[in-house]
Amino acid sequence: MHDQQHFSRRHFLQRSGMGFGSLALTHLLNQQNALADSETHFVGKAKHVIHVFLNGGMSQVDTFDPKPELTKRSGQMLPFENLRTERRTGVALPSPFKFQKHGESGIPISDIFPHLSQCADDMAIIRSMHAELPDHEMSLMLMNSGDQRQVRPSFGSWLTWGMGSDNQNLPGFVVLCPSGMPVGGAGNWRSAFLPGAFQGTYIDTSKTDPTKLIDHVRNTRLTSKEQHDQFELLQSINSRHLLQRPGEASLDARIRSFELAYRMQIEATDAFDVQQEPAHILKMYGDGPQNRQLLMARRLVERGVRFVQTWHGQGQPWDSHENIKAAHRKVASECDQGLAALITDLKQRGLLDETLILCTGEFGRTPSVEMGQNGTGAGQGRDHNHWGFSLWLAGGGIKGGTIYGATDDFGFKAVENPVSAHDLHATMLHLLGFDHERLTYRYAGRDFRLTDLYGHVVKEIIA
Repeated sequence: MHDQQHFSRRHFLQRSGMGFGSLALTHLLNQQNALADSETHFVGKAKHVIHVFLNGGMSQVDTFDPKPELTKRSGQMLPFENLRTERRTGVALPSPFKFQKHGESGIPISDIFPHLSQCADDMAIIRSMHAELPDHEMSLMLMNSGDQRQVRPSFGSWLTWGMGSDNQNLPGFVVLCPSGMPVGGAGNWRSAFLPGAFQGTYIDTSKTDPTKLIDHVRNTRLTSKEQHDQFELLQSINSRHLLQRPGEASLDARIRSFELAYRMQIEATDAFDVQQEPAHILKMYGDGPQNRQLLMARRLVERGVRFVQTWHGQGQPWDSHENIKAAHRKVASECDQGLAALITDLKQRGLLDETLILCTGEFGRTPSVEMGQNGTGAGQGRDHNHWGFSLWLAGGGIKGGTIYGATDDFGFKAVENPVSAHDLHATMLHLLGFDHERLTYRYAGRDFRLTDLYGHVVKEIIA
């Protein structure tokens, strides 16, 4: 595959008429992309990742971690001092949703996910996740890049740098989010000190016309011949400029972006055009931007895109500080059908075994009611909770029908087999064929890695 990638790049540049400059440029780009064109550390089970980000903070006790004790102690203070979170919290707030066991594995899932619950035997639920602070921005950075304070490359950037892409006409790392960006914006999918070519490409999926999803992907002023000539001249000038400035990362990234943009004109609009799907597939995923972008994600991995991240929406839609019953039911209903369809669709196409799905928020929510400024908890909402929360994975070598770890009797803190963001990243990299301790990049005099100085593979959820 990697030799073919090299040939495709050389062939494209030479076909554009850049002669000697193209060969020198190609040599430099291939040097920069050395690891992306090498083998993984071992044969991994997964080849692609779809990361579904329910940004804002999904409540574990209302989705995948039922706590009968909350119901028993409804309206009472917990039998210990409430853990410190972003805001003051008060008495126990039982879940307003009903849980039922599903599949042969009998995994209990809340009734806000009626479609997804039918896929219980394909899912591994981690109930013992924990973050470091009850802050959106920092927890988003931690979940995406393994560090909540320092500027570090995101998981998608590490992966595309490490594995490259199976499709040179599309970005290797695509980010889908309707109607704007999440908190932290493009910092969530940054490449940081990795080459700029490995940063995520953002697409606003609220747009339904595939020709408008990517701004200016088609040139409306020039003919194909005129645009080809313009592109040929531009790349020729840039290649000479780069030869005089070897190792200039920003120039390298710009050259690559021009090259990719030129190639994307042919394939991008096709990849994002979900209306090409048969009626029964469109019906299976359902309506709405969240469900539609999950179908886009399947189309992208089907075309060789390495990492696709879907965000629920602008800001933090799952941030239910008030009326957890109405707020969580609304956001769950917007993606439930699409999540189930994604698992089913990948499975029926033979792609689930090689596609790792991760569905998570940046933290969970408190089992106790959030207190208002006047000292009441009348809002019936939950505060941020980084002490313990749930997420799920499927496909890509995951052992379906599995529950791992546990929180306390009230769902406040991870107490059994706690899993950090580094542990999660180490596990995902393992499934993709990487030893997380050996996937390093030399920068500023030291070797950096996604998992920093620690992280353990959670072998119990691996098939």
